[in-house]
Amino acid sequence: MISDSELNVVVLGLGYIGLPTAAVIARSGANVLGVDVHANVVDTVNSGKVHIEEIDLDGLVSGVVARGTLRASLKIEPADVFVIAVPTPFAEDHAPDIGYVLKAATNVATVLKAGDIVILESTSPVGTTEAVSDLLAELRPDLKIPGHCAGSADIALAYCPERVLPGRILVELIDNDRVIGGITPRCARKALQFYRRFVRGACVTTTAKAAEMTKLTENAFRDVNIAFANELSIVAEKMGVDVWEVIRLANRHPRVNILSPGPGVGGHCIAVDPWFLVHSAPDATPLIRTAREVNDGKVEHTIARAEALLESMPGAPVACLGLAFKANIDDFRESPAMKVAAALARKHGSRIRIVEPYARELPDVFADTGAELIDIDTAIETCPMFVVLVDHDVFKSVPLDERADKRVYDTRGIWPDQASPAANAAALRLAS
Repeated sequence: MISDSELNVVVLGLGYIGLPTAAVIARSGANVLGVDVHANVVDTVNSGKVHIEEIDLDGLVSGVVARGTLRASLKIEPADVFVIAVPTPFAEDHAPDIGYVLKAATNVATVLKAGDIVILESTSPVGTTEAVSDLLAELRPDLKIPGHCAGSADIALAYCPERVLPGRILVELIDNDRVIGGITPRCARKALQFYRRFVRGACVTTTAKAAEMTKLTENAFRDVNIAFANELSIVAEKMGVDVWEVIRLANRHPRVNILSPGPGVGGHCIAVDPWFLVHSAPDATPLIRTAREVNDGKVEHTIARAEALLESMPGAPVACLGLAFKANIDDFRESPAMKVAAALARKHGSRIRIVEPYARELPDVFADTGAELIDIDTAIETCPMFVVLVDHDVFKSVPLDERADKRVYDTRGIWPDQASPAANAAALRLAS
């Protein structure tokens, strides 16, 4: 086995998963090259800095870059292990797009040699790892590719999805269990040996297809359960009941654990991955499809509720609290908060004030709307209405006496001590 200091690893994609993964592997002692298509990302990493917000990531990247175990480049180089961590978006019809994965695999093929390990970490439709195998076999007929040869293959090819929570990525990359699916059992074992170098959690081997479906299943499970909470919140509104109290009381049952509702579901995983299952088996996934539609529909419901609040004080400025898809991160991908705030800004222009502590400037979607980025203290001083879209800690820290005179639509339940009769009455009239 190659020692840590002699192991060369290439991580393709230096985004929210790729960069932390590269840094963690580099901390284990391996020599890591991070490859990205964006020159600014490469330059930022090589300067020992980070382009994304994640707890403790800046210190880790600074340290491994200074020690020389992590560097970044626009170009791939030969290595012993290749980890593909590129995006897998979907089209308007929710069909998954594995183009970035196949492009990364094509890049790997240019430097691939016998004995190498190729691992796909990108969340992917079932069968994507086999598609990578097909591509490598086509591009490198000189190598025996698993799934396309008899006997032992020249390389190992496996799928191992990340399963981390933003804000805890560095901890969970190491402590969480990993599911490693190989094109063959031998491929899975080879990949397992690599992950054992830096993962403390259990590493369980299976087939590539089972590992791919496991990742999609985890996020579809969460999506279905959040959809129940979001639907319940709409029912509670119509009945004039506090959904947060109902959930709190219902969860006292020993076998009930209702999740928290919100303005929708965001992020690159839960808001995206269930569609991969639906697309693969449209006639067999009515529940998963409905959950996606419920959660997407909650965005429109939230916009309508917020509109009712704005109508209660014509012309007054409104503070929209938060743009990220979850608390205490700077990730705006598929964020329902962003969609709500942007819709309000397009219609109401300069009345909309955005409070997002993890943004230095408003995203492009707010261009030419007249919306303004302000801090929480300015919002308290100047805005009589609040729409709470994200439960950032800084918002939770605002005491009742600083917001007692505000009209509030709270989609996250962070201020249970504050009733807002005028706003609630308007919203309930709208919902009835």
